[in-house]
Amino acid sequence: MSRCVVLDAEALAALGSSASRRQREVQAALAAAARLGREVIVPALVLAELYRGRPRASMVDACLSRETGLYVRVTDRAFARLVGSVLAAAAAGSEHIVDAHAVAAAVEAGGGIVLTCDPTDLGRLAAPYRNVQIVDIG
Repeated sequence: MSRCVVLDAEALAALGSSASRRQREVQAALAAAARLGREVIVPALVLAELYRGRPRASMVDACLSRETGLYVRVTDRAFARLVGSVLAAAAAGSEHIVDAHAVAAAVEAGGGIVLTCDPTDLGRLAAPYRNVQIVDIG
């Protein structure tokens, strides 16, 4: 059973986009998490990936203020060590650092699902962790 829902950049961006299947899938996952008392996590590095220019920054800020129950996981030393372990376990390079933060957030929570439009890269990073499921919203 998943303990949390983690949003990667595409999943968070879907919340701020116009009505779409992607947006409905993310909203449904958030509603299910709320019903089940599961934490919804957005790694701070995901925010950094999206905070590029005024329109995108406004969208991110609107999502964060509108959606209740989102927990922003900052990167401290312990979390950085876990992110590095995720990269090492998958023999992945630094180009996957943001995705590794999403997987690490689920690992740290004791398991969960990661919503993404990039199931291939995230699946590779999550492969060593049986309690992390990658869900394609693409």
